[in-house]
Formats: sequence, C-alpha cells, structure tokens
Amino acid sequence: MIVRKFLVGAALIAGSVTVANAAANLDELLEQTKNARAKEAQLNAQREQQFLADRNRQADLLAQAQREKAAEEARSKQLSAQFDANEKKLTELQQLLDAKGGNLGELFGVTRQVANDVSSVLFNSMISAQYPNRDDVITKMSKAKSLPSIDQLEALWFEMQREATETGRVVKFKTKVVTPKGEPEDAEVVRIGNFIASTNGDFLTYLPGVKSLAILSRQPEHHLRSLAEDAQDAKSGYVKTVLDPTRGVLLGLYVARPNLIERIQRGEAVGYIIILVGLIGAVLSLYQFLFLLRTRAAVKAQLQHVDSPTQDNPLGRVLASFKGDAAKAEENAEVVELRISEAVLKEVPPLERFQAFLRLAVAAGPLLGLIGTVVGMIITFQSITESGSSDPKLMAAGIGQAMIATVLGLTIAVPLLFVNAALTAMSRQIVQILDEQSTGLLAERLEKQRR
Repeated sequence: MIVRKFLVGAALIAGSVTVANAAANLDELLEQTKNARAKEAQLNAQREQQFLADRNRQADLLAQAQREKAAEEARSKQLSAQFDANEKKLTELQQLLDAKGGNLGELFGVTRQVANDVSSVLFNSMISAQYPNRDDVITKMSKAKSLPSIDQLEALWFEMQREATETGRVVKFKTKVVTPKGEPEDAEVVRIGNFIASTNGDFLTYLPGVKSLAILSRQPEHHLRSLAEDAQDAKSGYVKTVLDPTRGVLLGLYVARPNLIERIQRGEAVGYIIILVGLIGAVLSLYQFLFLLRTRAAVKAQLQHVDSPTQDNPLGRVLASFKGDAAKAEENAEVVELRISEAVLKEVPPLERFQAFLRLAVAAGPLLGLIGTVVGMIITFQSITESGSSDPKLMAAGIGQAMIATVLGLTIAVPLLFVNAALTAMSRQIVQILDEQSTGLLAERLEKQRR
C-alpha cells in the first residue's frame, strides 16, 4: 500500500510538471504567432507602398511619353510642311534655271558626251603610262549629272590638247614595266606617239587595267627589234624604226604568226618525213657536188699532161688502161675500142651516183605533201562534223596542216630539182671529156696502124 501510494504521488507530480511545460509552450507559440502576423502586416504595408510608388512612376512615364509623342507629331507635321515647301521651291528654281540656261543645257550635254569619248581614249592610250590617273577627272565629268565647273572644262581641254600633242612626239621616260614573269621593274621606255613603245629592243603593250606597260611575251623578228634598239640609242636626227598605226593591233597580229619551227610542227608526222627526205637529199647533193668539183679539177689538170696519166682521176685511169698495154700494140681496133669503153664505163657510176635518189626525192616530195594535204582536209572535215558548224577557227588547224605539208613537199622538190640538174650537168661534162679523150686515143691508134 505504501509503495502504491508512492507511485501514485510520483505520477501526480509528473503530471503537474507536464501540464506546466505545455502551458509555457503554448504561450510562446501564441507570442510567436503574434510576432509573425505583425511582420507580415509590416511587409504587406511595404509592398503596398512600393506598388503605389511604381504605379505613380509609370503614370509619370506614360504622361512623359504622351508629351514626347505629341511633340514629335507636331515636329513631323512641321517637317512635312517644310519638305513640301522645299520641293515647291526646288521646282521653281529648276524651272528658273532651265529658263535661264536655254541652249546652255544642250551645250553641257554635248560636253559630257565629249568627256565620255575622251575618257575612253585616255583609258586605252599608251600615253597614260607616262601620265597616270589623268582620266579620272574626265571620267567623273562624263558621269556627273550636274553642270561641269570651269575647272573641269579646263581639265577636259587640257587633256585633249596633251593627247594630241604627245601623239606627235617621240619621248624617253622611266617607268615601271611588267616583265613576262609578271614582276614590275624600272626601265627606260621609248614611246613614239601613241603608236608603239619599246625598251632595250623589246616591244611593249599597254595594260589599261593596271595602267602600266608590259613586255610582249612573244617578240617580233630580230631585225625589227634591232630597229627599236637604234631608236632607243639615238640622240637626235632621223632614225629608221618600227611604227604601228593601229596602236598595237598589227604588232599583236604580227607576233602571233607562227615561226618556222612552229610551222614545221603543225605539219606533224608527214612534215617530218618530208624534211628528213630533204635533208638526206641535201647531204648527198653536197657530198657529190664536192666530189665532182674535185674530180673536174683533177681531170682538167690531167688534160695538161696527157702523156703522163695518174691514178687520182678518171681520165688518168682511162689513159693508163690504154697506154699501159704496149705488148698488144697490134691488137684489133675494135678490141681496143671495147677496152676503152669498158674503162670509161667503170668511171661513170661514181660520177652519176645519188642522182637516182635525187630524182626520186624530187618526185616524192610533192606526193608526200599531197598526203599531208589529204590528212589535213580529213581533220578539217572531222572538226566540222564534231562541232556541227563551219567556223573558220575550227577549220584553221586542219587547213594549216594541209597547206604546210604541201609547202614542205614543194620546198624540198624544187631545190633538189635544180641541184640534180646541176650535178647531172657536171657529171656529163666529165663523161664528155672521157669520151672525147678515149675517142681521140682510138683515132690516134688507128692512124698509127695504117702507117
């Protein structure tokens, strides 16, 4: 019982403590709730004040924007009215200008047209290499829509006068020249009017795009270049030189012509065969010509000493074959004649060698050229068939090959024809001497036998 009472008392004490703690916690919670509501009320008040301030500021901005809009609209109306007034005034002034200008407007129109023509001339003129950028003012004048000023008119007159003056002058000046490699270098240029220019014997062309002179990639023949060098070396007086009245057109066409090597290459295989035949014929002809010259000189020397024949010439060998057989002095005349004829016939082949080949080359040259002509025409017709047009530029290659082969064939045939005739005449002359001397010997032998 005592223990139970103790436990009951302890429980009562614990319960009273728990109630007291709970009451304290509720008071704190209530206080916290009050404080939280006060803070929230304070924050809400601050937010409300900030919202009101923002609303007032936005209202001010709206009012300011409306005022600016009204001001801009008023300014726009003012500017529009001013623009209309200016347009009206400009129209009146233009009408007044046209009325006062009269024929002067037409005059300035002609001036602009002249400036346009002069600008084109100056742009392509070789003189502009010496006086660069002189066409800029004239070009602006030709494109201007306003009336030209007095300075512009004077510049137009001056450039026209300078172009006419420089066209009739021969001058030397130093400038940049573009080499065939595309690199500019300093050079002394001789310019003959607006027609032609050269430096160190090399002819030049004018490049309007870069406003500079350039050395032609292909130069004309040496004798024309030497004339250009003479003009550059001249100090005064008259000098023979080259002039292109077309301002470079004829010179361009001239240097574009193929040289001898290029013409031969256009003949292709047939052309090479023709040249080979011609070279062989020329070498053989030269060799035989020298042989016949030496032989004829030896025969003429032998004629001065008929009684003492030598073996270094045909006549000496013929005389030796006749006179060296003294043991057969009583031989029949017919036999002697045959022996002499045999000796003469032995000497004829060396004298007439290569003549058969030369005659063959003379006949074969035109025939080979004809083959080249046929091949060239086949190429021409094939080009026409492939392209479907008869453009002369397409046919030029085939026709050129045909004509070149024909020319090559005739080129070897005609000279070899004359050479063969000359060699034939020389060999016949020597054979004639052999026949005359052998006939004379036979006649002398017959006279001796009759005695």
